[in-house]
Amino acid sequence: MKIFRSLIIIILVLSLFVGLAACGENESEETYAPTDAPAETTVALEETDPTAESGLQGEIHVYSRDASSGTRGAFEELADFEEQLTDNAILTESNGDMAAKVGADLLAIGYVSLTTDFAANNIKAVNYEGVEPTEENVLNESYTLARPFNYVTRAAGDFGDADKEALVAAFIAFLTESVEGANAISSAGGIVDVSSKRAWADLQADHPVVSQDNSGIEIVTVGSTSVEKAIRAALETFQPMAGNFNFKMSHAGSGEGPAGTVGEEKDTAKKGDIGFASRAFKDTEEVILGMSTGTFCLDAVVICAESSNPIANLNQSQTAAIFKGEIQNWEDLD
Repeated sequence: MKIFRSLIIIILVLSLFVGLAACGENESEETYAPTDAPAETTVALEETDPTAESGLQGEIHVYSRDASSGTRGAFEELADFEEQLTDNAILTESNGDMAAKVGADLLAIGYVSLTTDFAANNIKAVNYEGVEPTEENVLNESYTLARPFNYVTRAAGDFGDADKEALVAAFIAFLTESVEGANAISSAGGIVDVSSKRAWADLQADHPVVSQDNSGIEIVTVGSTSVEKAIRAALETFQPMAGNFNFKMSHAGSGEGPAGTVGEEKDTAKKGDIGFASRAFKDTEEVILGMSTGTFCLDAVVICAESSNPIANLNQSQTAAIFKGEIQNWEDLD
């Protein structure tokens, strides 16, 4: 009997031990359930995604224009960092080149004309000092990164042809005085007060050259790349109203506007009949020599970034610090 009882006790102890071991194995399986995997993936994404909730992170890629650009000159003057651009800036060749390159770089910052097609280039406008860059805000002067679009023609008697000279004078009147010219400029993003203009029908009598066949005349425009869109719209609108003349646009920068019409390049391959600048003319640019010179519209210089960049606004001190290279990383912006 004693032996029998001992066997029963041994069997009961062994059963209890086996049960406890089984419970331990079940607890281990629950500990390593796959519910932990998504948590690890989420952390990894947060660490590598530059547009996480904390804001964009990484080195700021500063894009600018070459030294001959009127847009660059106006931007540096208006944002108060003239001739202090960081040596690390990536220089672009034109307004369109700037827009395309900024739109392809998440970490980029640059500046373009308000006439730019922002959506087509995958870029967004950044407010300046809390003010949105719009036509209305330029006209009411609340948006302060605004500049003139200026023009200058060759000197009277220096066009090589009397009819071309008369046609250029007619186009300038159309561009600066007519409702139709103002509407063409406005349709291309230029800022102009249309209400102050007159119908072309009331002006064309002063320019009889527009009533003849001008298909043998070619008007050449040179200068700022930022004005191209507005000037092309005006020329295309005026063309059928003025004897179907031809035109050629050769724009490489504001400096070439006065240089190619009244300056050192006026008799070279870079010459033009009308020169344009997207800034005020300099004292050294003798535009007073031209048959006509003035402002045909206003424009806004717009700070731009790639469309998914969360930046919405910059003030003057932040803007200057970024383009001077004093703020080099997106996470360092206040």
